[in-house]
Amino acid sequence: MHLEGSCHCGAVRFSLNSAQPQPYQRCYCSICRKTQGGGGYAVNLGGESESLEVEGREHVSIYHARIVEDGAVMISEGERHFCCKCGSALWVYDPRWPELVHPFASAIDTPLPKPPALTHILLADKAPWVTVESYGPGDLHFDHYPEESLAAWHERLGLTAP
Repeated sequence: MHLEGSCHCGAVRFSLNSAQPQPYQRCYCSICRKTQGGGGYAVNLGGESESLEVEGREHVSIYHARIVEDGAVMISEGERHFCCKCGSALWVYDPRWPELVHPFASAIDTPLPKPPALTHILLADKAPWVTVESYGPGDLHFDHYPEESLAAWHERLGLTAP
């Protein structure tokens, strides 16, 4: 599926192809919650990095998140792209998986298909004020990362876009 996206102020517009366009996975980690998720979570899609086209790239800034594990602070290799004019979160790219890019569903202007169920991840990091709202009986809940990938979830449910 071809996706079109933009920031709030319109300084950045982007497009990419996605075989995994279902906005099904809600991430409750502190990074997603604080950099993108006003509801206490963020929704990332899967996309093909080679298809990413950006207009207004001069307005795109990158944030490398700080990760604290066992008291040690590390800097994430993941690049969180956002508009430096309005602050809109746009996509995440990680050089460890160069074929992938993960646009934030909130930045996508193309109507997205409604997922049949949600997967709630990193619930161990959820903010205490956040209520995990059940979407339906097929919802899955994980304190950490699930073994099933974004692509595998789409394949299992027969939802991979052409």
